[in-house]
Amino acid sequence: MANIRSFTFNPFQTNCIIAWNGHDAAIVDPSCRSASEIQAVTEFVRENRLRVRHLLLTHAHVDHVFGCAELAEAFALPVTMHRDDLRLLEEAPFQARMFGVEMQPLDVAPTFFSEGDRIRTGSLEWEVLHTPGHSPGSVTFVDRENRYAIVGDVLFRGSIGRTDLWRGSLPELMRSIFEKILPLGDNFVVHPGHGPTTTVGAERESNPFLTGEAPVDF
Repeated sequence: MANIRSFTFNPFQTNCIIAWNGHDAAIVDPSCRSASEIQAVTEFVRENRLRVRHLLLTHAHVDHVFGCAELAEAFALPVTMHRDDLRLLEEAPFQARMFGVEMQPLDVAPTFFSEGDRIRTGSLEWEVLHTPGHSPGSVTFVDRENRYAIVGDVLFRGSIGRTDLWRGSLPELMRSIFEKILPLGDNFVVHPGHGPTTTVGAERESNPFLTGEAPVDF
C-alpha cells in the first residue's frame, strides 16, 4: 500500500511529495524554501518514524529544488535526478534571480537515474519514465501496482507544463503526455508539481490542451 502526503511550499506553490510504505519513505521535489517549510518536512518524517531512502527530483527548475541541500544534509542522502537537467540544478541561483528570488548555490553532488530504472522504497516500486518537454530532464515516477504517477510539471489538472523556459519544447511535451502518460490508463491518479491531484481519464476527457480546445501552436 502506498501512503502519500503532499506539502505545498514556496512562493511558486510547488508540491513536495512524501511517499512511504511501512517506515521507508521517498521525498520527491524538496521545494521547501524557508526554515519553517524545511522543518515541516523533517518533523513529519520524525513524527511518523520514517526512514527516508531517496531524495528525488522530477526536474530541476528552481521552485522544485529549494530545499535540496538542507534535506540532503538532514537525511544524509544524495539528490537523484535525470542527467539532462544537471545544468538547471547548477544554475539554480540564476533561475531564482530571473523570478526576483535570492538563492545561494546548491552544494549538492547529484546522482542520476535513466528511463526504465526502478526505484524501490520498502515494498513500493516506481518506474522512471523520461517525459521531457517542460525541461529536458523531466521525469515521471510510475507506481503500476498502486496505479498512480508523480508527474512534476508535465501535466496538471486542466493544463500542461509551460515550455517557454530553457530548452522547453511543446512538441516534446505533447509527445511525453500522449506517448507516456495517457497510455497508463484512465484510472491512474496523477500527482502534479502544482495544484490538486487528478486522473489520466479526467485529463483525457476535459483538459483543453489534450482535447484540442486550447490553441497549441507547434
